[in-house]
Amino acid sequence: QVQLVESGGGLVQAGGSLRLSCAASGRTFSSDHMAWFREAPGKEREFVARIGWSGVSPYYADSVKGRFTISRDNTKNTVSLQMISLRPEDTAVYYCAARQIGFLKYAYWGQGTPVTVSS
Repeated sequence: QVQLVESGGGLVQAGGSLRLSCAASGRTFSSDHMAWFREAPGKEREFVARIGWSGVSPYYADSVKGRFTISRDNTKNTVSLQMISLRPEDTAVYYCAARQIGFLKYAYWGQGTPVTVSS
């Protein structure tokens, strides 16, 4: 059974930091593109960051560039999102996702972890 399980969400004050983690199981994700998305209340799910299979060439949404860092550890089948200088507008449920090379869609999704940033 393929699973992506996020953890690390919570309540933090504006300007604070959180580190989200995503543990993958059920198949080998080391050759997949991994990404983080988020869905704020009343808004559509949006892309946050992605990272290639080798860990190079991370790519970020403009809204988080310079504040969020995506990384992965293929030996542990995990991907992380370090978030600093958090803002109230970062409040959302954060989802981990995996996309196989050669495919356009992210086929695997976690259940999400909530992040709330208070002002």
